[in-house]
Amino acid sequence: MASITISPELPPNDVILLRNLADDIQRCQQNTGPPNSNGSAKPPGGIAKRNSSASGQEAANGRYISPPRDEGDLSRMKALNDPASQDYEPTVFSSVDLPDLERRLHPVIYRHILLPYIKWAQGIARHPRYVTREHTDVIMVTHLIFYFTTSFPSAIWLYYHFTYLHGIIHFAMQFYYLGTYTLMMHQHIHGGGVLRKQSGIIHLFDVVFPYITDPLMGHTWNTYYYHHVKHHHVEGNGPDDLSSTLRYQRDDFWHFLHYVGRFYVLIWLDLPLYFLRKDRPTFGLKTFFWEISNYITIFVLFKLNSRPTFFVFVLPLMLMRAGLMVGNWGQHALVDPDEPDSDYRSSITLIDVPSNRYCFNDGYHTSHHLNPRRHWREHPVHFLANKGAYSAEHALVFHGIDYLEITVRILLKHYDYLAGRLVPIGDRQIAMTMAERAEMLRGCTRRFSEAEIAEKFRGAAAAAPAVQTNGKAK
Repeated sequence: MASITISPELPPNDVILLRNLADDIQRCQQNTGPPNSNGSAKPPGGIAKRNSSASGQEAANGRYISPPRDEGDLSRMKALNDPASQDYEPTVFSSVDLPDLERRLHPVIYRHILLPYIKWAQGIARHPRYVTREHTDVIMVTHLIFYFTTSFPSAIWLYYHFTYLHGIIHFAMQFYYLGTYTLMMHQHIHGGGVLRKQSGIIHLFDVVFPYITDPLMGHTWNTYYYHHVKHHHVEGNGPDDLSSTLRYQRDDFWHFLHYVGRFYVLIWLDLPLYFLRKDRPTFGLKTFFWEISNYITIFVLFKLNSRPTFFVFVLPLMLMRAGLMVGNWGQHALVDPDEPDSDYRSSITLIDVPSNRYCFNDGYHTSHHLNPRRHWREHPVHFLANKGAYSAEHALVFHGIDYLEITVRILLKHYDYLAGRLVPIGDRQIAMTMAERAEMLRGCTRRFSEAEIAEKFRGAAAAAPAVQTNGKAK
């Protein structure tokens, strides 16, 4: 428990959840009884086999669970999301919570500028499905205002009057925006937009703005939607997933370069061909059309005016293509060797500042794979409500680390460090020494052979090519 540091900058629900898990660890460590059967199905160094009879918190944590504490924490978390509760907090900015704004801002600014803005934004932001009176997505409106008052006019001005200083500053600004924007679009493509459909003009803007802002942020038109929603979530890091990590040794730098490089160079062709193999030619043709038309547009702009095009479109595209795969590697680098087809065991959960505060709870990747349409503010609530299932499935949870660092640490084989960032859940993980946790994590990066893939995924067709190392297929 001493290794878990709860940062005051964490979002409120992350603080509640992390304290809850830390209390579980303390209670379990103070209990001197033998581990229950759910935690001893496999010796240290590997992830235990799933106990099909284990369900709920009692099965996984019966010796140290505190139902009153968990119920109280869950009620507090739900209240923060419930507009009918006095504890409800709409999310307005990613970097600061509403109660902090009330303390920091002058009362005149808070009452006569911020509160009217929130009320106005609530009228145009899309209502999540679970909210009936108000909603929590004011932050989406806030970020759209940011992008259309900074990125968009800056890009236009670069074409009107280019300077290298402005180009560098513009790219630095886009670099700062890329993560948050991408995860805002993540909500857009999963939820069918971020603005209300009741107003024709607002809905039209919701449909059109990605065609303006996506290329500014390094995305090609609609590829994120087709790759992520219609492909990645359908395959779930399985053998037919073009972004699957299964065939790679995930702590091998050359395998990592192959993984990133193939996506970087060939996704424009691989994704349409994937849809053709899956007998979805319409998706294939649409993907190919939007990719190629985006490239042609950038090429024409580059021929007309190369310098602003390089800073406005080319650099963000180069950065985003690499960033998407580096992030996906971190999300799916740790895969259970026994049950790689489990969403609990092929993805991870991060309780940290960058992925959750600034990127709409992107750290809760397991929760997202379990229900891709779950609203981003519901991820911590889901985790606590289903903590027993996460424990019984021996899911991996980390704190104080983001996906980029996960990727780097794995490639550097810093398993001791990662073990220190692990938040152990369930008797078995808590009982492990740091060395045993490190060895467990090392085992989760092992490459799967084609025979293992056929066995684990019941003979699914292998769409992705074998990894090439030193000129030989492996």
